[in-house]
Amino acid sequence: MKKLIIVALMIAVAASLQAQVTLKVLNYQQADQAGYLEDVAIWERFEELNPDITLEMEILFNDPYHEKLQAYAAAGTLPDVFYVWPGARSAVIHEKKLAKDLGKLLGPDYLKNFTGAATNPKNQLGGYLVQLPQSFTYTSVMYVNVKLLKDNGFAVPKTYADLKKMVPKLKAKGIAVMMLPNKDGWPGQSCLFSTVAGRIAGDKFFDDVLAGKAKFTDKAFVDSLKVVEDLYKDGIIQRSDNAIGYGEGPGLFASGKAAIFLDGDWRTGAYITDKASGKALIDPKAQASDFALLPIVALPGEKFPGVNSAVAGTGWAVSGSLPAGSAKEEAAARLIKYLYSEEVQAIRYSTGAYVPTRLGVKATLEPLPAMLPGFYAANPKTSYVIDGVLDPAVYNVINDGLVAIGNGTKTAAVVAKEVQAAFEAWKATKK
Repeated sequence: MKKLIIVALMIAVAASLQAQVTLKVLNYQQADQAGYLEDVAIWERFEELNPDITLEMEILFNDPYHEKLQAYAAAGTLPDVFYVWPGARSAVIHEKKLAKDLGKLLGPDYLKNFTGAATNPKNQLGGYLVQLPQSFTYTSVMYVNVKLLKDNGFAVPKTYADLKKMVPKLKAKGIAVMMLPNKDGWPGQSCLFSTVAGRIAGDKFFDDVLAGKAKFTDKAFVDSLKVVEDLYKDGIIQRSDNAIGYGEGPGLFASGKAAIFLDGDWRTGAYITDKASGKALIDPKAQASDFALLPIVALPGEKFPGVNSAVAGTGWAVSGSLPAGSAKEEAAARLIKYLYSEEVQAIRYSTGAYVPTRLGVKATLEPLPAMLPGFYAANPKTSYVIDGVLDPAVYNVINDGLVAIGNGTKTAAVVAKEVQAAFEAWKATKK
């Protein structure tokens, strides 16, 4: 009998070892933001619930993440599960179909728990469900310190002229009217220019460019760049912002260095209480009483008033190299379903990461994240986010051009010519 028991135990151990699966995960995570500990706990909880799956995690943030993902894709060594943008920011994944179709992997019974916008493959560059968007993201939001404005005799601005009037008084006190940290290049395009271009040129302009019916040197695009040029010339945005890193901005804004901060809706999570320290960049009471989330003010020459840049949000993808029906594919599907579970999405929502596309998610929110549903409802008209519709070979030239305009080293007309040249060079590679 003892021998039979020992043999049975050995068989059980061997079976468990054989069933053990290791998943390589490339995670997009910022260690110094509120919600970091909750994010770490999410991953730890998955391993507790799934002892047969080991996660081999690599963690990066901002441009280093995108650079590493591109390198993995080029080398054919993509991790098993990774974070993906729905458009051109992750173009190589979409265009080369390097990820599995989550519509097939997860199935309709699971996907019915999400909004139609999230599960619509037309909202993704690849034309299929490369990833399941966790949110619908507005990339241009004015975080307004209403109290600071009131203390200085100003009402909440509604027009460009309102912003311009604030410059002399606030500048004399060392306070920026509008802060846009743009050392990393992409915020100027995603958090400002996408809305500016959406208001002045409109989505059809970009459609026409891609169809060969318009050029970036056309008046509509040049005029859009000129608005950015004027924001710096008029002192509304300071040229020194181009030396401020993306991660530095929230702390500067919270300390009163600017009346308005330009960022995406996801950045509400930067200001809430960090459970590790018990402190918030902006106290919850002050969030409620002293701050507001508003769209960019009305701009001179806008043809499409009220439009704000927005795009299907980021989400998780599974490598297309995993064999269909394999233990690894099953493990990856289990991880994806966990990450999109009501439990996990409630945690993400509560930390201000985003408003989930999963239906019925409830969470206890601090005031700034709680303002987002109201912001969405008040601003239903949306436009393209430029890095969601153009190839990196083109939008990176726009990003660099916006930095140059901010620094005063290039004019709008010069940048427009450079963007058109980059577009033509990119288009030639597609023939």
